[in-house]
Amino acid sequence: MWGYEKKLQYPVKIKNPDPVAAKIIMTQLGGPDGEMGAATRYLNQRYTMPYKECKAILTDIGISVSIMYL
Repeated sequence: MWGYEKKLQYPVKIKNPDPVAAKIIMTQLGGPDGEMGAATRYLNQRYTMPYKECKAILTDIGISVSIMYL
């Protein structure tokens, strides 16, 4: 079994919220043209590749992009 505790790795204290910057960051991470969207597309495309080498390349790219945002 495992336990799940929802807490941040580092404490975050926002002194001056910046909604414009927050919107830009959210678009880059989760938007249709963002990095996480690209990583998901790479990982989904690997299932249609006929060659193992192509699957491996798409897997490596998708994982390396998604790890940057964990």
